[in-house]
Amino acid sequence: MTPAVPDPRPPKIPESVLVVIHTPDLQVLLLERADAPGYWQSVTGSKDCLDEALTETCRREVHEETGLVAEPPWLSDWQLSNVYEIYPRWRHRYAAGVTHNTEHVFGLCLPAIQPVRLAPREHTAHVWLPWREAADRCFSPSNAEAILQLPSRIGGGR
Repeated sequence: MTPAVPDPRPPKIPESVLVVIHTPDLQVLLLERADAPGYWQSVTGSKDCLDEALTETCRREVHEETGLVAEPPWLSDWQLSNVYEIYPRWRHRYAAGVTHNTEHVFGLCLPAIQPVRLAPREHTAHVWLPWREAADRCFSPSNAEAILQLPSRIGGGR
C-alpha cells in the first residue's frame, strides 16, 4: 500500500462563496469541475484567509475561474448563507475534523453573455443555460436552489 502524499497547501477555510453569474434575461453560467466530470456548478471558492472580505473572495474566485470581473453594482450579496456537509471526497482539503462549510451566496449580473477563460486545473467546460435548465444541471442542491431564486432576486418573477 502506497502511503498518502500530504497536501502541501494549507487547509482550506470552511467558509466560501457561491457566485451565480447570469444575464438580465436569466442565462446562467455553469462550469464543469475538472476533478469531477459531470459535476456542474456556479463559481465557488473558499476564503484565502480568515479576515478576507467575502466580496474580495467573490472577485478573486470569479476572475480565477472565468477571467470575468465581478464589481459592484453587478455583484450583489444575497444575504443568504447555507451550511452543508462537505462531500467526503473533498474533506482532505480541510483541517482534520472539519466536516461542514458555510457558503455565502452572491449574484453577478452581466449585461450579456460574456466569453469565459477557464482555469484548466479547476474546470474543463462551461455553458450558458436558461435558469431552470441550469438549476437542473447543478450537482449541488444549494447551487440549484440559488439559481431557482434568480427571478425573484432580479424582480422578474418568471
